[in-house]
Amino acid sequence: MKSIYIFVFTAFVLCTATASADDFWGPTGHRVVGKIADSYLKGKTKREVKRLLKRQSLAFVSTYADEIKSDKRYNKFYSWHYINMPFNQDYETSKKNPNGDLVSGIEHCKNVITDKNSSDEDKAFYLKLLVHLIGDLHQPMHVGLQEDKGGNDFKVQWFYEDSNLHRVWDSEMIEHYGMSYAELAENADIKSKKEIKAIQEGSIIDWVNETHQLTKTVYKSAQPGDNLRYRYSYDHFKTVRNQLQIAGIRLAKVMNDLF
Repeated sequence: MKSIYIFVFTAFVLCTATASADDFWGPTGHRVVGKIADSYLKGKTKREVKRLLKRQSLAFVSTYADEIKSDKRYNKFYSWHYINMPFNQDYETSKKNPNGDLVSGIEHCKNVITDKNSSDEDKAFYLKLLVHLIGDLHQPMHVGLQEDKGGNDFKVQWFYEDSNLHRVWDSEMIEHYGMSYAELAENADIKSKKEIKAIQEGSIIDWVNETHQLTKTVYKSAQPGDNLRYRYSYDHFKTVRNQLQIAGIRLAKVMNDLF
C-alpha cells in the first residue's frame, strides 16, 4: 500500500511539473530559431560564438532566458521578454516600461557583447539572452496588449483543453504539429538571396513595429472562449513557421554584425 501511495504522489508531481512547464515555456520554437540562425552565420561569427558558448549550439542555449525565470536572482530580466502597446501606436510613440522591454533588453545585450571590457562569462550570458529575445520579438503575442498580458488572459480552448491565445501561439500549435525543432528548421521555406536581404533590413524597432502589425491580426483570429482546433492550426501555422524563419535569419544578421 505504501508503494502505491509513493507511485501516485510521484505521478502527481510529474504531471504538475509538466503542466507548469508547458504553460511557461515554448522551447521548440526557440530552438527552431537558433537552428535556422546557425545556417546563416559567417565563419568568424561561428568561431567566436562556439568559443563563448563552449561549443553549445544556438538551439541549446535558446531557452536559457526562460529557464532562469525560476531563479529570483534574474527577476530584473523578466520584462525583457515582451512589449505591451495599444493597437493604434508603434514602439516610438508607446509608453515604455520603466523596467525595460524587448528593445532595451536586446540593446543591452548587444552593448555588453561588444564591450571590450566585458568578460567572456558576461558576453556568453548576454549572448544566450539575445538568442532568446530575438525569437520573442517575432512572436506576435510578445508584442501584445497590456490589459490581457499579451494574450495570457485571452482565454480560449485548445482541442477542448483550457488555454489562452498567447500559449496557443507560443507553443501549442508548434507542439501539435509533431515535428522536432531540427525537422522544422530543416523544412523551412527556401529563400532567395534577395528575399533574405529584404528580411534582414531595418532596425530592431522596425522589426517590433512589423510584428505588432501581425499582432493585430492574431487578436482578430479568435474570440474569448473559442475552441481552437484543426482549422485554426491550418489557417495560422504557416504564419508561425514564417515568423520562426524570419527570426532565425534576423538573429544571424544581428550576430554577424556584432562579431
